Amino acid sequence: MIASLRGQLLDRSTDGTAIVEVAGIGYEVSMTSRSLSTLTTDGESFLYVHHHIREDNQQLFGFVSMLERATFRILIATHGVGPSLALAILETHSPHALVDAVATSDVNALTMVPGVGKKTAERLLVELRSRLSLPEIDAPATSTSTSSIREIRAALEQLGYGPSEVVSATAELAADVDVSDGLRAALAFLGAQRA
Repeated sequence: MIASLRGQLLDRSTDGTAIVEVAGIGYEVSMTSRSLSTLTTDGESFLYVHHHIREDNQQLFGFVSMLERATFRILIATHGVGPSLALAILETHSPHALVDAVATSDVNALTMVPGVGKKTAERLLVELRSRLSLPEIDAPATSTSTSSIREIRAALEQLGYGPSEVVSATAELAADVDVSDGLRAALAFLGAQRA
């Protein structure tokens, strides 16, 4: 099994794949666009890898953090979630944002993922509630940080922003963000999106 890759980025494509050359061998790795954007052609790139093996296919999925890979593995162990959907979920939500969505039973956050309808989102919330209990994932999502994100989301809703805008604006906020700082960052994000 391949657990990580360190090498030169040869190519990246718009479909979310990168080719990383390690010791003369090019490995095709599927990634989120967020992770893909962190790779540079200058110097070495390092990725944590999930090596997915099926009878008819082998795929490599790359992640910039162990937390992201652990979340991916939890997702693909969930009923009805394959690697493509797991990657789409991580494309839409960072691991901490996903934990927050599950902790607050935010169906709208999960329906933002392409291919996830309301019924699927509700089922995923139930199943992920028990699965997303790894200490390394739960640690940043303390009750204080969760309440901060909730306050920011509530403030944005009161300002008239829709559910998808609220989730997008808060998805990348740090788990321990101060409410006023987080609200300013979210409003700046939304202002840029509407411009």
